[in-house]
Amino acid sequence: MDFEGIYCFDTACVRFAVYPEGRDGERIVAQISEDTLHDAFGAREIGDEMIDACKAHFDALAAAAIARYRTQPLQPVTLMSDDFVHSPVFRLPKGGAAAQGSALRA
Repeated sequence: MDFEGIYCFDTACVRFAVYPEGRDGERIVAQISEDTLHDAFGAREIGDEMIDACKAHFDALAAAAIARYRTQPLQPVTLMSDDFVHSPVFRLPKGGAAAQGSALRA
């Protein structure tokens, strides 16, 4: 699936499209904040770097967005860091595995 998205300066997020049933099916618009892109994927700069991070990790973004949509189909799809904790691309928080373990218990 190709990435279709736009950086939204006014809301500090990237909005992107996913197609849960494939390109011929329904189109869902999801969003992910700058903070989540920073925490989960290490993106630091606003704008193009946010878009580049989304393109680089689109498989993880799409999977998380579709999972969120399927569990709550009538709610807006807003991805958070928690959506990526079990993803192989998730960055460990500062402090390494110990910090991640305490974050998961909180």
